[in-house]
Amino acid sequence: PIQSDLARRGALVDGEDVRGEYRVIRGRVALSQMFGYSTTVRSLSQGRATYSMEPAGYTEASPEVAKRLNFGF
Repeated sequence: PIQSDLARRGALVDGEDVRGEYRVIRGRVALSQMFGYSTTVRSLSQGRATYSMEPAGYTEASPEVAKRLNFGF
């Protein structure tokens, strides 16, 4: 369910590891898609999952996003 939710948010999954009893999913997704994710990930995992984020870089906003944000492009 977590990978499906990440896909819905447009995430590009870079890989997945198993570390003992834990599964670690690495990927990239727009920061704007991650607001409220802590609640979602806890709900999807019945309170067992956690997540962390760090900046992976910057890219230009798509024309659709720029229009929605009213950047005038």
